[in-house]
Amino acid sequence: MAPKPTPVFFAKTLMVIVLLATSLFSTAQSAYVKKYRPLADSLSGEFGIPAEVILGVAIIESSSGTSKNCKLLNNHFGIIGRNSVMKSHKVRTRYKQYPNARASYIDFCKVLSKKKFYKKLKGTLNYHVWVDAISKAGYSEVPSVWKQRITSAIKNNKL
Repeated sequence: MAPKPTPVFFAKTLMVIVLLATSLFSTAQSAYVKKYRPLADSLSGEFGIPAEVILGVAIIESSSGTSKNCKLLNNHFGIIGRNSVMKSHKVRTRYKQYPNARASYIDFCKVLSKKKFYKKLKGTLNYHVWVDAISKAGYSEVPSVWKQRITSAIKNNKL
């Protein structure tokens, strides 16, 4: 007869699972940053929005490129709009569809460039000021949580 697992066994097993999941998530984020950093840098130069902000928002909104919206719609930022997925995949969604990731990134920068705060912040490299302004402008339905998640993504990925 096999011995019963102890609470310590369960605790150690849970810790191993958490560490593995964290490692896999961290690897996905690193690959995402490596893939999209050049695009974020280019758009930062064009729009005057810090690349850290562009990538931080993309990481959170697209779950490092693994979210359903990202995979089906090429939508890396949770931008609402039209799509053709409902017809082809029988999936209901209110999010905008893009032909590729680049178009999604460009549209995000265009959305920000139309906000009241944009002219004042354009060219400012302080990502804290940008994240604060975006959260106050209603980009997210839960601004305080969104702000914390974006800031954490920027710090954790050393953007």
